[in-house]
Amino acid sequence: MGDTELTGLNETKLTLLRRERIGFVFQAFNLLPSLTAEQNVALPLRLAGRRPKKTQVREVLELVGLGDRARHRPTEMSGGRQQRVALARALITRPEVLFGDEPTGALDSQTSREVLTLLRAMVDRDGQAIIMVTHDPVAASYADRVVFLVDGRVNGELIGALAEDIAARMTKLEAAPC
Repeated sequence: MGDTELTGLNETKLTLLRRERIGFVFQAFNLLPSLTAEQNVALPLRLAGRRPKKTQVREVLELVGLGDRARHRPTEMSGGRQQRVALARALITRPEVLFGDEPTGALDSQTSREVLTLLRAMVDRDGQAIIMVTHDPVAASYADRVVFLVDGRVNGELIGALAEDIAARMTKLEAAPC
């Protein structure tokens, strides 16, 4: 991360690095159902022993378009809104890098576009670094760079590609011979 040498860090220091400098957004929202949106968003700071300011939590909820849903529990929100709460939770720590594991996989196409547009805006406006894993060529087309993996190995890349180009490339992927 940045200029930090990772190989010599013990588990405690690696945990602190992940908590303070990396954000995660998963396909499964991983929200706690008994907590409100604002409580779910504040959770990473609380786990780090920090007391989040209500204005800070509201600000990040506004950023993802959910300022009016702060008091709602996950069961009171659509899947898209839940995913945006998960995104806000990842952003509250202002991470250097945001990792997304199929962050739009469980969303309908309209909500997926909204989340991808928000992620793209974070890159363009704030310089946020986002690394996303996806099998969706449309989602991948929002990226500056698409790296193809086959059996855990890099199998090429495309820069600034359209969804059609990505899909065509995906159909031609083959496992490298052993």
